[in-house]
Amino acid sequence: MNRNRLTAMVLAVGLIGLTGCTSSNSPAGSTTSSGAAASGAAASGAAGSGSVGASTGAEPAYVAKVSASVEQTMKDNVIPGAVVLISSKDQGEWTGAFGTRTWGMDDPIQATDQFRIGSNTKTMTSTVILQLVQEGKLALDDPISKYIDGVPGGDQITIANLSEMRSGLYSYSFDTGFNNTLDQQPQKVWTPQELIDIAFSHPQNGPPGQSFDYSNTNIVLLGMVIEKLTGMTASEAFQERIFTPLGLMDSSLPLNSDIPNPHPQGYSFGSNTSTISTFALPAAEQPLALDGRLLPNNETMANPSWAWTAGGAISTVQNMKTYVEAMVDGGLLDAATQKIRMDSIEPINPAQPESGYGLGIVKFDKLYGHDGQIPGYMTFMGHDPESGLTIVIATNLATIPNGEGSALAILKGILPIFYPNMVIPGDPAAAPGATGGGAPQPGATTSAGG
Repeated sequence: MNRNRLTAMVLAVGLIGLTGCTSSNSPAGSTTSSGAAASGAAASGAAGSGSVGASTGAEPAYVAKVSASVEQTMKDNVIPGAVVLISSKDQGEWTGAFGTRTWGMDDPIQATDQFRIGSNTKTMTSTVILQLVQEGKLALDDPISKYIDGVPGGDQITIANLSEMRSGLYSYSFDTGFNNTLDQQPQKVWTPQELIDIAFSHPQNGPPGQSFDYSNTNIVLLGMVIEKLTGMTASEAFQERIFTPLGLMDSSLPLNSDIPNPHPQGYSFGSNTSTISTFALPAAEQPLALDGRLLPNNETMANPSWAWTAGGAISTVQNMKTYVEAMVDGGLLDAATQKIRMDSIEPINPAQPESGYGLGIVKFDKLYGHDGQIPGYMTFMGHDPESGLTIVIATNLATIPNGEGSALAILKGILPIFYPNMVIPGDPAAAPGATGGGAPQPGATTSAGG
């Protein structure tokens, strides 16, 4: 979310069709005490990687191709560090760590590092909502006005509309004043009420239930419902209902800007305000970023409270693997509720029916999961329930200079290795100026944190 940008990527919802089978505004260099200055590929430290094979110790056959693809993408797009996990029932499991934790320094990233996971958090919020549905504590067709007062048109907006991004509510993350505050006060602690008040100061984007419109406001409202119905904080609800049952020891929804060790430094180009309408740097600045003359901001300690249940969680690639497989295959919901979730997915763009969005879940043709972007970091998690393939990617750069999400850039290089007949139509939810995106959907001009 660069504001959780909510997504540009995330919504990568249409990011790919597999037809075949804010900112602290401190420059990156300001945290560097020694080492060469960031410059071109050297800035990212993309060369070199470490890997962890399956329990047998043998490296899967796909590792050479995947590693070469990841390293080339990182080099071409000044991505400082990345961790990539691949798990295949037929070909084995492997985790590769590439590049550096700290821009311009020899500080190798590790497979066990923790990352801010941005809008992947949304899937967790919707998971808890669905658990409350199966417990009879609320219904998907309940109006949000039953639980939260003051929502414009709240008597017509259902819980399902919010989870499926079809409420029509304005996303606070596009508000100019909000983004100015993120830039000027990166340590500000935001309350959920402040966030929805900003959203409700704007007209609705449209009537509920009619069109897909990615909005952080939706998921903050669901977080407020969770707290009201459970009598605990959303952080406690995530811990009790998701993290502990799945044994996710390295996952959390923090209440402050702390990020547990070990973790990489997180970087973003541009400011929150400058990236409201596009994540892409101005054309004249893109070559400067690629050759190291323009450095990104270090966003590591920017307070993520503005993202909260829409994008504030922290995790590792291994924890994300465990979670996305449970989310897609079952394990967090009973069979009937799991079916409701999977059946809820509808195309975002009628021209790309192979991809869609449902109750806090994205379909990328064969892969189901989500992605997440927040200042400093980008992550992707996807699982193919037919083949058993799981792909998880975590990086410490939000978007590359052309505006595309860094983890999605890496993903697009990896997918043809496993899906040879894949076509990549672009991300329909990407910011208008991002070269990696397709035509934006209504209201999806950018995302504060994918």
